Amino acid sequence: MYLLDTNVVIHYLNKALPTQSIIFLNEFIDEQCYVSAITQMETLGFNFKNKIDQNITETFIENATVLDIYSDVIQKTISIRKSRKIDLPDAIIAATALVYDFTLITQNMKDFEKIQGLKTLNSFDL
Repeated sequence: MYLLDTNVVIHYLNKALPTQSIIFLNEFIDEQCYVSAITQMETLGFNFKNKIDQNITETFIENATVLDIYSDVIQKTISIRKSRKIDLPDAIIAATALVYDFTLITQNMKDFEKIQGLKTLNSFDL
């Protein structure tokens, strides 16, 4: 199972990923698309250029399974933040992936490196 980072969702919707990455994501995205509550907030909190882009993003998030920030995710986030310097949204996304035992697909490999137990895939290398 995979958790999509915010940057992957944005680039996927804008068709700004390599063809092989889009093909890989298409294989599971319609059936089992998971995002964190942070990704929902980050993508929908964006000031869209037009109503079409806004509708596409809203539909994507509505069709995804949004994993909420429950106490297990909160505790794991605290643990991650104590162990290394990382922005809070990234720590929550990493904690969500760890708690649910998902592989995080991201472009920001550096943001998530050295988080013990976190499995990642670079969205440009799929």
